[in-house]
Amino acid sequence: MGFGRMLGAALGGLALAWSLFALQDPFREYPAWEYNTYPLPPDWREPGEWTFARLMYPTSHIQIDWQFRPYFDWREGRTNWTIDYPRSDRHLAAAMRRLTRIQVKSVEQPINLDADDDVFNYPWLYAVEVGHWELTPRQIVKFREYLLRGGFFMCDDFHGTDEWNTFIRTMEKVFPDRPVVDIQDSDAIFHTVFDLDDRYQVPGAQYLQTGSLCEKCPTFPQYGSGGDIPRWRGIYDDNGRIIVAICHNMDLGDSWEHADNPRYPQKFSALGIRIGVDYLVYAMTH
Repeated sequence: MGFGRMLGAALGGLALAWSLFALQDPFREYPAWEYNTYPLPPDWREPGEWTFARLMYPTSHIQIDWQFRPYFDWREGRTNWTIDYPRSDRHLAAAMRRLTRIQVKSVEQPINLDADDDVFNYPWLYAVEVGHWELTPRQIVKFREYLLRGGFFMCDDFHGTDEWNTFIRTMEKVFPDRPVVDIQDSDAIFHTVFDLDDRYQVPGAQYLQTGSLCEKCPTFPQYGSGGDIPRWRGIYDDNGRIIVAICHNMDLGDSWEHADNPRYPQKFSALGIRIGVDYLVYAMTH
């Protein structure tokens, strides 16, 4: 390819990237479960090649534990989708800036599937606490379209049998014909930037009080069961690409959130951030 054609291709790619920035909804914040005055970074207005997109979702009408807030409207924040937000999101964005050459926006974007089609502007979508979600039929249709059009979904921080059952009720409506399978160590998703054959359970901040790696396990039966083994699972498309990455019985969101907390063990944040980087780079290159 000649220099002129190469330059034209580069400029065309740049123009496409900037056109996507222009199409994205403006930045917005919501009241969160834990944070309401978290400071904005000084460069929050600057665009980037990648933005942490966080899925907003309705909370399940079935109460399975203490995390049940039927009196809050999920569209206005304060419900399960806002756990760890926005501190977790911004810490992972900072890590992406440091560990990759991707131009990363310093602030996140909450995605409401009902509001508009903004979800299609983001190649990577994350949801926390999906053991408490319940997408509506309309949301399921758009979510499925997003994934089949090349989107990538990562979900995290849900634990035990009851939360798995709540999660899978919605996911089986999204993809009734695509099974959830264990991701093999040899899969490219564990080797995009870091080689992650040696993985271990990443606990949430509850570890600082309980000393337990799992949230819902035999050690604390009052909180539920089935949470003692970390599960790295996924759903593949017809071309063998992972389109849904499921992190069950671990809390990567807390490992990002507490990466600057001296009381939270460094080894958990080290693995959690590496997993986030690998999954994200996989989403953008596969």
